[in-house]
Amino acid sequence: MTKATKWAVAVGVLIIGLIVAFLPRNSAQQPGNEPDLTAARAAAALAACPSGTGEVADLRGVTGQCVATGSTVDLGSALAGQTTIVNVWGTWCEPCKTELPVLDAYARQPGAAKVLTVQVGTSESEGLALLTQLGVHLPVVHGGDEKSGPVVKALKVTALPSSYLITADGRVRLISNPRTFGNADQVRAAVQEDQ
Repeated sequence: MTKATKWAVAVGVLIIGLIVAFLPRNSAQQPGNEPDLTAARAAAALAACPSGTGEVADLRGVTGQCVATGSTVDLGSALAGQTTIVNVWGTWCEPCKTELPVLDAYARQPGAAKVLTVQVGTSESEGLALLTQLGVHLPVVHGGDEKSGPVVKALKVTALPSSYLITADGRVRLISNPRTFGNADQVRAAVQEDQ
């Protein structure tokens, strides 16, 4: 191989490398730009996301995508007028994986407050896969990025998992005792603390 041929091959490899480097990556994994999730949604069998009228002032204008349907949910109006636990979680978070089944068990008890979970940081398909694996059927809103998504910013989330109690009159309180729920009785006690 001549010196000129070697240079031509090297330049060609460099050009191909640059093309590959600037191609969009993982676009199917971005929320809202996922492949068809119909089968994954059916397998997860998630509860419907809340809807309503009214307004929770701290969540005014905060939206997310309902993982069960792909529709947009306005959390400020959807959570108004009802006591709701909002749990923010991520698929990589080990305590979240332990807490989600606890919240699911609590939500199935008579007299339980509503529970809405907010997945952040990873794609809806990853969230659906985890929820299917865990057997959790709670309503889920995809809240975008774990550091700057709209729900994270509105609730001032600093760590995962984080649970908040939204009261019927629109107050929002971080549940800090316990920091992570270990059983349904702890969830019930946290809700009763504000009633």
